[in-house]
Amino acid sequence: MVKIDVCIETVFSQFSPEERISKIKEIGYDCVEIWFPDNKNIDAIAQSLAKCQVKLNDLVVNSPDGSRGGFLVKKEDRPVYLERLKNTIDIARKLNCSMAITCTGNSVEGLTKNQMIDNIIETLGSATAILEKNSFTLVLEPLNTYRDHKGYFLDSARTGAEIIRKINSPNIRLLYDIYHMQIMEGNICDFIEKNIDIIGHFHSAGVPGRHELYNGELNYPFIIRLIDRLGYRGCFGLEYFPAEQDHILSLKKTLDYLMG
Repeated sequence: MVKIDVCIETVFSQFSPEERISKIKEIGYDCVEIWFPDNKNIDAIAQSLAKCQVKLNDLVVNSPDGSRGGFLVKKEDRPVYLERLKNTIDIARKLNCSMAITCTGNSVEGLTKNQMIDNIIETLGSATAILEKNSFTLVLEPLNTYRDHKGYFLDSARTGAEIIRKINSPNIRLLYDIYHMQIMEGNICDFIEKNIDIIGHFHSAGVPGRHELYNGELNYPFIIRLIDRLGYRGCFGLEYFPAEQDHILSLKKTLDYLMG
């Protein structure tokens, strides 16, 4: 059965990360994810995860625009990126986590699309030895450039899948963000069916607006049933910004909507 996780960054903003984990557990979720580990109390988060018996599914290596952790599309950023990856894995190990999200950075003026794709493949190819040594998985995330991440390089899941297949490593998978790819490409279920073998994680939010999944144009329970039927056993991540003022109610209704 597909497990649902909650990104703690988009809910309960008035509380600390460790307090958010506790509140999410009380609602009925057993898995969470975080964005960047920087400026977080890692020991407190580790204690909260253990106390609440919550699994951290993933964290994030580098920022979408490349300003934090380096660009995959820039060859000269490779040493910076690989060092950041090693540090992220060290932190993840303290949190009993074995997966991280990676972004490509924004497009770079003066480089062609093919040059940037080659740089991504070469840098992630260099990362495979680090990942294999640590039994760690990276998931590469395409994002939408229409509304949320203007300038971001990898705005196509089809291109992302091509990159993953060229790298051909079990430690590097695709993060399929349904919200972002409904905006960019649509045809969600067909893509999932054709590429479930390389998808390592899912993200979701309502379209349009990036709010609750039950208010939007996508039939998320149908999608959940599809990926369950296809044999996916990872997490299905909620990364939405509640429109409901009561985040507890929002997350309860979302869980009932998806699993009811």
